[in-house]
Amino acid sequence: MKTVPKRKPDWLKVRFPGGPAYARIERYHREQGLNSVCRSAACPNQGECWSAGTATFMILGSRCTRGCAFCNVEGGPPEPPDPQEAVKVAAAIADLGLKHAVITSVTRDDLPDGGASEFARLTRQIRELSPACRIELLIPDLAGNAQALKTILDAKPDLLGHNLETVPRLYEKARAGASLKRSLELLARAHRLAPQIPTKSGLMLGLGEQAEEVLEVMALLLQAGCRRLTLGQYLAPTRHHLPVERYVPPEEFDQLRVKGLAMGFDHIEAGPLVRSSYHAQQQFEESAP
Repeated sequence: MKTVPKRKPDWLKVRFPGGPAYARIERYHREQGLNSVCRSAACPNQGECWSAGTATFMILGSRCTRGCAFCNVEGGPPEPPDPQEAVKVAAAIADLGLKHAVITSVTRDDLPDGGASEFARLTRQIRELSPACRIELLIPDLAGNAQALKTILDAKPDLLGHNLETVPRLYEKARAGASLKRSLELLARAHRLAPQIPTKSGLMLGLGEQAEEVLEVMALLLQAGCRRLTLGQYLAPTRHHLPVERYVPPEEFDQLRVKGLAMGFDHIEAGPLVRSSYHAQQQFEESAP
């Protein structure tokens, strides 16, 4: 029997992108050959963020070596890292005058350090061209490589993010090749090695998780030293991805935010359209000591 997609509720409607800032960032992507998670992951906030003059740049190519069932990023054999990518991305950030740059990447299990050296190189390049720009990195799990993580931390980003995405019970279905234990160890190790660099994680809701499972994962994040969190609605990019099990209403996100803050998080951004880099600059400023 053919599955009929669930109809999106009104609270998931987004405005059509436009405006000079949106056009400028779109032109950069087209003319400079840059990648962004905004496009590759079909983010619902692309219009709002680009219109406000912010973007999350995605480095290390556009193909991921894993095949998470929820993700719209292309899989397949990846391209070799572009030796000029750090220069091009840093130049774009400087020219756009960004005050808060978010950098993420596809997962690159084919590289010995998982791409850590490229994160570090870009961080230093941004510092050189835009010394006042705050740098937020959203990194993959680096296959558990402790030295690779240290390489990134030694570049001194302002914030280090790594998403757990979902609850343990759903990992096999949603995140083939990933490990909750490995991800928690990465966050805990980052906190031990560089406690002055805050860590951040994110969860998608609507994949079939139970409320108590979400709270259990939030408690595990706190144990790992992670004090910043984003909670958003999973949206299936295509009919070929994992289906949405439930559209979580805004009031449930609000309840989770209140509970999380009471548990000890410094900041929680929660809502149906929230993503890791949504309002990233405001998130950082609001949770700063």
